[in-house]
Amino acid sequence: MRLPKTEEDTTLSVSFDSVVEAGPSSSPLKHNGVSKTNGFSSPYSNGNGKARILDGLDGYSLDKSRSSIARVSLPGTTLYEGSYVDREEFVRLVIQSLRDVGYIESAATLEAESGYSMESPEVSDFRQCVLDGAWTQAEAALERLGVAEDGGLREARFFISRQKYLELLEAGKTSAALQVLRYELAPLKVDTEQLHSLSGLLMCADVVDLQHQAAWDGAAGTSRRQLLVNLQRYIPSSVMIPQRRFATLLDQAKVYQQSRCLYHNSPNSARTFSLYADHLCDENAFPKATSAILEGHTDEVWNLAWSHDGRYLASASSDKIAIIWRIGTGGDPTTRDIHSHCILRDHPYAVGCVAWSPDDSILLTASENHIQMWNVATGLCLHHLEVHTDVVTALVWLPDGSGFISGGLDKRIVFWDADGKQRDTWSRTPIRVTDMAITPDFARLVAVGMYDQVVSPPEDGQPAAPAEVNPHSGSSTRLIIYQLSNKQEQASVQMDGELTSVKVSDDSQYALINRASKANASTSCEVQLWDLNTHKIVRKYQGHKQSQHVIRSCFGGVDGSFIASGSEDGNVYIWHRNTGELLETLYGHGEGSVNAVSWNPTNERMFASCSDDKTIRIWEAPPPPQQHLATSLSASVEMGAEYEPESSGKGKGKGRERWSGDGDGADSIHDYHDVSSSM
Repeated sequence: MRLPKTEEDTTLSVSFDSVVEAGPSSSPLKHNGVSKTNGFSSPYSNGNGKARILDGLDGYSLDKSRSSIARVSLPGTTLYEGSYVDREEFVRLVIQSLRDVGYIESAATLEAESGYSMESPEVSDFRQCVLDGAWTQAEAALERLGVAEDGGLREARFFISRQKYLELLEAGKTSAALQVLRYELAPLKVDTEQLHSLSGLLMCADVVDLQHQAAWDGAAGTSRRQLLVNLQRYIPSSVMIPQRRFATLLDQAKVYQQSRCLYHNSPNSARTFSLYADHLCDENAFPKATSAILEGHTDEVWNLAWSHDGRYLASASSDKIAIIWRIGTGGDPTTRDIHSHCILRDHPYAVGCVAWSPDDSILLTASENHIQMWNVATGLCLHHLEVHTDVVTALVWLPDGSGFISGGLDKRIVFWDADGKQRDTWSRTPIRVTDMAITPDFARLVAVGMYDQVVSPPEDGQPAAPAEVNPHSGSSTRLIIYQLSNKQEQASVQMDGELTSVKVSDDSQYALINRASKANASTSCEVQLWDLNTHKIVRKYQGHKQSQHVIRSCFGGVDGSFIASGSEDGNVYIWHRNTGELLETLYGHGEGSVNAVSWNPTNERMFASCSDDKTIRIWEAPPPPQQHLATSLSASVEMGAEYEPESSGKGKGKGRERWSGDGDGADSIHDYHDVSSSM
């Protein structure tokens, strides 16, 4: 909005609790020969007196005269020559931003120098009416602010009347509240279901019950400011600028730049996102080099999982043992301490699953149909559980740590207490579970597996009907989503190919599933990203090999920006989650499949992989080119050694060996191998 030329003070509106609820307008005044209007009939004047005082809201109480500031007249209406950005819009947003951060005098100076005002008196008055609870005046101002009947006028009035109704109930004025319900809310006919819900609030026992039932924090809380945010949707943005609009535009720019950065793996901070330059992560900082090789298993390593604090790594092997590795937290791989914390023996069969309790005090392992609970600190077996009648393929802790769930090929899903007592058993599932996961929001259980069926002989020319039979009569695969609270099936999706693993994203919205190729069929192997709400595939990741083995993929990096999976060709594959582009093929493991990949939950630049070559590899960023010393980290254990406390030194890894970059490295155990150089 353009101000008339004056040497007097400019009227200011101050934000409430440091949050600008909405802003500006323009007037039918001309700026550099161009008429600007927002529907107001009278020009805005900054008057001849003092700035508006809003009862000291936001800690500001402006009531002083300022020196005369000369108005600057610039040619054109855009920010620069050839720019598409309207100068008035830009300046008004700058004024709003200055007020947001507390530069009130600077904002007033810019208003005077530019001739633009952030908002008109009508907008300021409307905002104050809402904050003061002057509902009649606030409702009357809606049409003056450009809210038309077809633009949501009834909805806006409904929001105001709803706030008025709730505040009357809060104040104990039930009769007045009933009048608002009957003669203001009901005639609007906006939302019948919500109207019934509001009428039910008349029966609330007290204020606490009212606020709980209405999901509302009262007149003294943030409800009036939230009302302003809701009303903003119906008022033209040129009249009332959305709160913190400049910050929103900057956030959108950040998201756009981040989406174009394929190797984005940096946390959101002022250090990683600067306004001075476009954001771009250094590709060389991506974890694509082997920084350590863990040797201790004598047979294929099938699975692995990081502790929640990222300090320990548990591995499961066909050699009938599980090992808990202690991974030092130091940022420099050349000085990091890595060794075996303890070896978990006494498994009757090969170990296929490991799962950490939320507090990392207990580790679960599965060996065929046996489940064992281990004390991580002492390495002692706490419980040996035998309920399943076939291979246990999945162990998942409940997010609150109250227990865990096991699933297996016997079509059983069993609930356990944290102390190993069986709590409940699901009714027999339609699939032989090959893997499952619980969404972090504790709402759903996602399971994948084989659905057994047989084709019955046709009768009277009718097509054959499927029926459950033994596992050798024919099968398909399915993704099943259960409501965790009542165990009810939400969705069952039939799929092609064998499904070997499932992981759920941190926002509980997506499932990552490994699908093996089907022999003698056109079904190719791929990692699939499924939307758990729409039950549809969002994206596919291809390039790896999987046809015979169980391979487990994972989300990785900041905000789960990457998808990582092992492969039967002995490599690790990493894709960009949003684009599906294959970013890295990491070499280093020996012959056989890379069976599982697990990303460190506290270090976005570290992950681990395990392989048929009997080893586990820790992957990190390659060392800087200027680093002349390469590092070899190797951890191994003597298979005859029993568990010993860390302080004894028994079972710890071999020492670190350094070799000069100028030497042949013949004495090194395992060098810091930059896989990118061998691609």
